[in-house]
Amino acid sequence: MKLLLRRDQKSGLIGKVTFTLAVRAEITSEEQNNIKKYKLGDTMLYERMTMIEKGSGLLGLASRLAYKAINLTISVNDLSDGKKIDCKDIVEMLAVEDQIKEAAQTFKNVLQAAATFGGEEVVELA
Repeated sequence: MKLLLRRDQKSGLIGKVTFTLAVRAEITSEEQNNIKKYKLGDTMLYERMTMIEKGSGLLGLASRLAYKAINLTISVNDLSDGKKIDCKDIVEMLAVEDQIKEAAQTFKNVLQAAATFGGEEVVELA
């Protein structure tokens, strides 16, 4: 598995800059088969959650829409398909990037373990 990251930025109407991180994984056919076999596609690799006060009526609807816009989840399927993440500043983008790299490395370890079921692994100890 290879993790592809692309950093970008865009300016809004009032000149505010938004930073975008596009992430996608190149997954081998063997890894894809193990994802399907062990039903790992919905596994969450990254979550950014922010609590928002929920109201009722129109305010409640607006708060639920804001909650979905602010919060971010990245699953194995998202990583396979590719996903863009908007960040308010460079520091947030770099933090998200680091967390995604760490989650992707952990998931790669899971896929390597899945590939050895029914087989034997030799570990040389020093």
